[in-house]
Amino acid sequence: MEALINALLPLSAPPTGPGWNHTDMAELLGNTQRQPAAVLVGLRDGVQPRLVLTVRTDHLQSHAGQVAFPGGRSEPADGDALTTALRESEEEIGLDRALVTPLGYLDCFETISGFCITPVVAKIAAEAQLYPAPDEVAEVFEVPLAFLLEPANLRRYTMEFRGHQRPMVEFVHGGHRIWGATAAMLFNLLQRMGRT
Repeated sequence: MEALINALLPLSAPPTGPGWNHTDMAELLGNTQRQPAAVLVGLRDGVQPRLVLTVRTDHLQSHAGQVAFPGGRSEPADGDALTTALRESEEEIGLDRALVTPLGYLDCFETISGFCITPVVAKIAAEAQLYPAPDEVAEVFEVPLAFLLEPANLRRYTMEFRGHQRPMVEFVHGGHRIWGATAAMLFNLLQRMGRT
């Protein structure tokens, strides 16, 4: 866990855009203004820290059925990415913010849907009760951090999107496919830790 904490951007210096993948996204989206968003990369405390993830419900307009971190669009009242991540986690998985200890940030990441996401990495108390908000989240599940840090569990592939060949990464754990933006943010964590 110490190696992870040392790899993060400090709480005192949150990242500002553009995202680490801006060049790729600019090819697809141009340089239009990205909407600010934040996610909580939450690690449940314990002997074996576990990453908390959600499966989005099938009826959502965007990213239906996909594995995601709790989080979403920043609201004007939020003020900063940490507040957005905590508010969204409370709404989506019932996470009591009193049981969250922010640790730092990953680099911003831009999505094909036009967002610039700030990933907030935090420790979640072992006793935190998590339950999905049925209108947004179908399931909450956890993946051991050790699984994600094992190089053999990182799968690389290429996807064609709008005529572009895009290198992608994914993880498969317990029947869940972790891909897209979520896998890319985890890849950024592994890069920052020197584990890629």
